[in-house]
Amino acid sequence: MDIAFLYETFVTLISAIPLTLQLAATSVALGAVLALGLAVCRLSGIWPLDWFARGYIFIFRGTPLLVQIFLIYYGLGQFREVRRSAFWFILRDPYWCAIIALMLCTAAYSAEIIRGGLQAVPHGQIEAARACGMSRFMVFRRIILPLAIRQALPAYSNEIISMVKATSLASIITIMEVTGVAAKIISETYRAIEVFVVAGAIYLAINFILTRVVALIEYRLSPHLRQAPALPAVAAGEMR
Repeated sequence: MDIAFLYETFVTLISAIPLTLQLAATSVALGAVLALGLAVCRLSGIWPLDWFARGYIFIFRGTPLLVQIFLIYYGLGQFREVRRSAFWFILRDPYWCAIIALMLCTAAYSAEIIRGGLQAVPHGQIEAARACGMSRFMVFRRIILPLAIRQALPAYSNEIISMVKATSLASIITIMEVTGVAAKIISETYRAIEVFVVAGAIYLAINFILTRVVALIEYRLSPHLRQAPALPAVAAGEMR
């Protein structure tokens, strides 16, 4: 391989990393809010909300993300009512179409992860909080939600990594993130192997950093699982 070409390609692709991270962060943040609402609907016991959430999750988990991007970017623009609506200035922008598609897709997966985290909260802690006089909202905010986040964090980290990789599909609607810039370089140089090796290394580095960040957050949220420091021999003798 040509080292000089690899370095030049790496420098070029670095400029597209902020857009890739912006796509992933925005879609994950908005999707988390929507996913929490869907998870609450699933656990509400109100059958219209439950079945709406079930249908939403079934559709967006059962269809490819690529098809969803095409339908939002190309499909909605075919309706005259959409082009004349107040939302057209958003739906005609490929960036926001990619955000919407990624958000809707990750919300479907994240809703099940959050629902599992909510169901994993020990019922005894909820009863203890209610016995202390906490309102339902306070119990949810101070007891259920923090514990559910801790329970769901390992699985949710996989979803975040998947969304970082899924941003590569945004290149098919002219967004010049890492994969889009890589495709442009390939069309100019016809050197696909070198370019995609560099692009893959960039995605690998981003996801490695994300896994370390999530591991640090999980460590900070789990003080009860940390190993207690060993007592020095002299201190141990004095305690006797």
